[in-house]
Amino acid sequence: MAVAVAVPSNVFQSSLDGRVRSDSARLRSSRPTRRNALVICRKASNEVALEETKSGFVDYDNGEYSVTTQISGFRKNDIPRRYRLRVEGDRFQKDWRVSEVAEKVLKLRRWDDIHGLLNRWVGRFSRKNFPLLMKEITDAGSLEHSIEVFKWMKNQKNYCARKEIYNMIIRLHARHNQMDQARGFFFEMQKCRCKPDAETYNALINAHGRVGQWRWAMNIMDDMLRSAIPPSRTTYNNLINACGSSGNWREALKVCKRMTENGVGPDLVTHNIILSAYKTGGQYTKALSYYELMKGTHVRPDTTTLNIIIYCLAKVGQYGKAIDIFNSMRAKRSECCPDTVTFTSIIHMYSQCGQIENCRAAFNTMLAEGIKPNIITYNTLLGAYSSHGMSEEAYSVFDEIKRIGMKPDIVSYNSLLKAYGRSQQPQKARDVFEMMKKHKRKPNLVTYNALIDAYGSNGMLVEAVEVLREMEQEGIQPNVVSICTLLASCGRCKQRANIDTVLSAAEMRGIELNTIAYNSAIGSYMNIGDFGKAFSLFESMQKKKVKPDSVTYTVLISGCCKMSKYAEALEFLDEMMASGVILTKEVYSSAICAFSKQGNLIEAESMFITMKKVGCAPDIVTYTTMLHAYNAAKKWEKAFLLYEEMEANNVIPDIIACSAIMKSFNRGGQPSKVLALAQFMREKNIPFCEATFFETVSACSILRDWRSVIDIIRLMETSLPTMSVGFLNHLLHFLGRSGKSEIMMKLFYKIVASGVEIHVSTYSILLKNLLAAGNWRKYVEVLQWMEDSGIKPSNGMYSDILSFAQRSAGAENAVIICSRIDELKRKSGDQVALA
Repeated sequence: MAVAVAVPSNVFQSSLDGRVRSDSARLRSSRPTRRNALVICRKASNEVALEETKSGFVDYDNGEYSVTTQISGFRKNDIPRRYRLRVEGDRFQKDWRVSEVAEKVLKLRRWDDIHGLLNRWVGRFSRKNFPLLMKEITDAGSLEHSIEVFKWMKNQKNYCARKEIYNMIIRLHARHNQMDQARGFFFEMQKCRCKPDAETYNALINAHGRVGQWRWAMNIMDDMLRSAIPPSRTTYNNLINACGSSGNWREALKVCKRMTENGVGPDLVTHNIILSAYKTGGQYTKALSYYELMKGTHVRPDTTTLNIIIYCLAKVGQYGKAIDIFNSMRAKRSECCPDTVTFTSIIHMYSQCGQIENCRAAFNTMLAEGIKPNIITYNTLLGAYSSHGMSEEAYSVFDEIKRIGMKPDIVSYNSLLKAYGRSQQPQKARDVFEMMKKHKRKPNLVTYNALIDAYGSNGMLVEAVEVLREMEQEGIQPNVVSICTLLASCGRCKQRANIDTVLSAAEMRGIELNTIAYNSAIGSYMNIGDFGKAFSLFESMQKKKVKPDSVTYTVLISGCCKMSKYAEALEFLDEMMASGVILTKEVYSSAICAFSKQGNLIEAESMFITMKKVGCAPDIVTYTTMLHAYNAAKKWEKAFLLYEEMEANNVIPDIIACSAIMKSFNRGGQPSKVLALAQFMREKNIPFCEATFFETVSACSILRDWRSVIDIIRLMETSLPTMSVGFLNHLLHFLGRSGKSEIMMKLFYKIVASGVEIHVSTYSILLKNLLAAGNWRKYVEVLQWMEDSGIKPSNGMYSDILSFAQRSAGAENAVIICSRIDELKRKSGDQVALA
C-alpha cells in the first residue's frame, strides 16, 4: 500500500521516465535548504484486522463455559494518514475494535443516540469496517440496532453500497418475518447499482419461505433465472423448504425433481427438507417410505433426519420402532447424537401412548446425559401431565421452570391451567389465569377455552358462560372449540335449554359448526335422552354437507342402545357401513348389544367375528357385551369359551365382566369356578359390587361352603350401606339355613350399625332361622327389637313361637315364653289370647 502526500503531478511524470535521478540532483543543488516533497509509505495488507480471535472461559466446578469471538477490524494505524492527523488530538475519538463497537451499540436502547456513539469511533474512516460491523450487529439479531447502524453508514462520505451488507440486512428482516421491508431493501440495492447475486436471491427465497409465501418464492426464483444467475443447491433447498413449510409437499417434490433435472444433486439438507415437508403436510407414511429410499443412497442420515422419523413413527403409532431408533442414536453417539429435539419428541410420544412415568424417565435421562432442556421440552413434559389431569406433577414442572431461571410462556400457563381443570379444581385453574395476567402474559383463545372447559367439566355452567362473555369483552372472539366445550358442558349438566342457547349463540356469531361441534351437540342431546333433537341435528349436519365421522355414529348408536332404541341403532349401523366409515370398538359393542336385545344371537356372533377379522381387537367392553348376550340366550358353554379367550388374549376382566362370568358359571353348573374368579379379583385388586357378591354367595350356597361366605362378609363390611335389602336377606337366610345362627346374628348387628334400613322381611328371615335352631330366647328378643323399632310383628310370628313352646320347649320354658309373649302383646295394646 502506498500513500502519496502533497506530491505535485510533474514529479510523478518525471519519476516515470528515466530522468528522475538527474532532476532530483538538480533540485537539490539549486535549493539545498528544502526537503524532498515526495513521501511514499508502503504498508503490507493488514490481515490480522480480519481475523477472528476466540477466547474461552471454563468453570469446572459449576460446569459452565463460554466462548466469545472478537474481531479487531481496521484500527487507527490502518486508516489513511489524513484521517489519523484529523483525530490525533481529539480525546473523544475512540480507537475501538469492531466487536467493542458492536457491544456498545447493542447495549444502547433504540431511542438512545446510536449515531453519536458511532461518530466517536475512529474506525468509521475505513469503509472495510462497515461489513464487519454489520455482520456483528446482524448476528446478534437486533433489527432496530441494525437499521440505525445501516442508516448511519449511508450518511458517511466514504460509504459505498455493497451487496454483502444488503444481503445481511435482507436476511435479518427475514428472521423477523418482515417481508415488505426485505423486498424494499432488495429494490433499494438495485437503485444503488448494487447488482443482486445468488446470495441475495437465496436470502429473499428463504425469507418468503419463513412466512409461508411459497408462490412469492417461486416468482423470485423465476426472476433469478431471468437475471442469468444460476441457482445453487442452497437456492433449491430454500425453495423446497418454502413449499414444504407451507404444507405443499407436492410442490416441494416438483422443485426437487426440477433440481435434479438441472444437474444439481440433492444432499442431506435436501432430503431433510423433503422429509420435513411430508411431516408438515401430515404425510407420515410417505415420509417413512422416503426414508427407506434415502437409506439406499450414499447420503447418511443425521440427527435432524432421525428426529423427523421418530416424530412420524409416533404419529402412525409405531412406538416400538421409534424407541429402537432412539436407542440406536444413543448407542452410536459419534454418528447421530440425540439432541433436545430428540428427547422432546420421545417425551411427547410417551405422552401420546399414555406412559406418563416414562415421560419423566426420558427427561431425567436427558439431564443425566448433559443435554440442556429448553422451554419446549419443559412444556412437553408439562403437557403430558396436564393431559392426564396430574395437577401436582404439572405444578412441580412449572415450578422447576421458574426455579432454573426460565420464564414460563403462554403454553406453560395454558398447560397448568388445563391440568387443574382436568383434575376437577376449577378454582385453581382460575388462580393460574389471574397469575398469567399478573405476570404480563396475555391470555389467548386457548387459555379461555381451557378455562371454559375447567368450569364446564365440573358442572359449573354459569361460570363457563361468564368466561365466554369475558373473552369477548377482551376482544377475543370465540371459535368452534369454545362452542364444543360449552356444548359438552351442557350435556354433562343435562340442560337442554342451554344446549339450544349455545347453538343459537354460535349461529349469531357466524361460527360454522364442524364435525366435532356437531358430535358434541348430538352427544349432549343423547345424554339428556332427547333422541328427537339429536336426530334432527344429525339431519341438519347432512344437509349442510358436514361429513359425519366414526365419532358421530358411535354417539348415535351407543346412545340409542342406552335408550333401548335398538332398531334405530341398527339403522345407523347400516348407514355407517354404507358410508364406508370405519367401525370403532364402541360401535361393535353397541351393535352386539342391539342384536342381543332383539334376540338375534347369530347376528351378534357374526358382528363379533367380523370385528376380529378386520383387525379390531375386542376390548373388555366388547367381551362383556358378548358375555351378556350368551347369558341372555342361556349359552353357558359359549360363555365359558369366551372367558378362556379373554385369558388367552390377556384381557383382564373388570367388575362388570366378572359379574357376567360368575353368572354364567353359576347357571352352567360350575360354582367352584365362581370362587376361583373371586379369588382372582382379590389378587388383582378388582373391586366387588353387589352383583359379584351375590353370585359368590350363590356359589357358596350351592357348594354349602359357609366358610367362604365368612370371608365374603369380611370383604363387604365397608360396602354394607350400599347393598340392597334383597341381597342382605339372601345372605342372612343362607347363614341361618347352614346352621350358623350366631354368624347370622353378628352380620345382622353389622347391618344395623351400618345404618341400613331394616324391613319386616329381614326380621322374618331371622325369626325363622332362630326358631329352626331352637334359640327361642333370641327369637323373643328379636320380637322386642321389632316393637322398639316401630315394626309390628305379624300374628304368624307370635303363633310360631307359641307352637314351638307347646311342642319342643318343655313345660318350664313354655310358661316363660308365654309370659314374655303376653308382655309384648300387652305393650302393643293387643288382647292376650293364649292357645
